[in-house]
Amino acid sequence: MSTTQIIIIYLVIINIIGFLVMGIDKYKAKMGYHRIPENTLFSFTILGGGIGTIAGMYVFRHKTKKRKFTIGMPLILILEILIYIYLRYII
Repeated sequence: MSTTQIIIIYLVIINIIGFLVMGIDKYKAKMGYHRIPENTLFSFTILGGGIGTIAGMYVFRHKTKKRKFTIGMPLILILEILIYIYLRYII
């Protein structure tokens, strides 16, 4: 298995997990259960799960009124894309 394939598999998995974590946290919020810390939600974005966490945020209508999330998560995703482009094509 090539490095590219491993990275793609990793990104698919981390995005699925990020999506599910947003759904689980929304469920816990509705049920009044102990919540997933916001830092954990952001960690999935930072680890490459930006697309999944942002999709989960809007599909589950979770954290969409918090600027920290509506601006922060897309900003992290954009920065990661720019870093990838820089590392891939400029260096």
